Amino acid sequence: MKIKHIVYAVFIFGILALVAYRIISNNEENNVGQKAGTRTVKTVTGLVVSPEKFTDKLSLSGTLEANEQVEIRSEINGVVEAINFEEGAEVSKGQVLLRVNDTEIRAQLSQVTTAQQLASENERRARLLLEKQAISQEEYDIASADFKSAKAQSQLISAQLKKASIRAPFSGTIGLRNISKGAYITPTTPIATLVNLDQLKITFSIPEKYANRMQVNNELSFSVSGSKAVYKAKIYAVEPMIDLTTRTLKVRAIADNPERALYPGMFANVKLPLETVDDAIMVPTEALIPIQNGKVIFILKDGKAYQIEVETSSRTDKDVRVTSGLKVGDTILTSGVMALKDGAPVNVEFEKSHKSTGTK
Repeated sequence: MKIKHIVYAVFIFGILALVAYRIISNNEENNVGQKAGTRTVKTVTGLVVSPEKFTDKLSLSGTLEANEQVEIRSEINGVVEAINFEEGAEVSKGQVLLRVNDTEIRAQLSQVTTAQQLASENERRARLLLEKQAISQEEYDIASADFKSAKAQSQLISAQLKKASIRAPFSGTIGLRNISKGAYITPTTPIATLVNLDQLKITFSIPEKYANRMQVNNELSFSVSGSKAVYKAKIYAVEPMIDLTTRTLKVRAIADNPERALYPGMFANVKLPLETVDDAIMVPTEALIPIQNGKVIFILKDGKAYQIEVETSSRTDKDVRVTSGLKVGDTILTSGVMALKDGAPVNVEFEKSHKSTGTK
């Protein structure tokens, strides 16, 4: 009987010991978990704010135009007798490009030249007779008027004869011709286009708020589609009024084109410098958090992340210029900031600063 009671007692004691062990283990696990939770600190990247030289640029779209361009046409009607240029070739100022048959004009000139000579002789004789008072002043005036009329007619036909030879008004590259030898042309017939490619104009428009910053001789840079080259240009003319429809100001610059790599009609990406700031504060775009009435950024202070409001202005592809709210020496948090709470403890891994150039 005693042995039975001893067995029961041992069994009950074992059960109680097992329950006590499980309770103690669970408590220890909870305490460890709570302690571990209090030690969980988010790791983020940070950057110490330092001043940078920043060139504020306006990004614009423009169009390249020829410095000089004209559509070659004839001033008279006639049949094309000779074509003296090759398509796409260089021509010089004054070079004869095309000749129109002038046989009829030369015949007319010969006729009026003869009439002029006769009128000149009649005027000479009438003057001598007038000096001897053999004719009246009226008769002399008629002879003189006939001579002047014949002379004017001769000059008119001579001018027409000169127009039979079509010359290049300036040096440049002539394009594809639209006529052939033997074609009958009129002043409305387009012959070819002559373009001066030594220099090109860039025409673009800027928002009116920047109008007072535009000055003649200001320099700018631009690029074109399909090329990594960056070209320079200089402003030489500014429209004297704002376009009321677009609220923009039209500006024109000129660029040298010595290698003929640029063509009229090309689309140009213009970078127009506005100002250079020697001590600008630039922060990565991802560090900024938009809010209802502005933007905020997290800074590190005493091992914790604190949220401050900032004001920004110009931006580049990666950075934004902060004009208010930050100062040199502040540590800003640049990544992993969306999940942060104001005053939360953080571990910061620092990254190197980077330089920026501005574009709007």
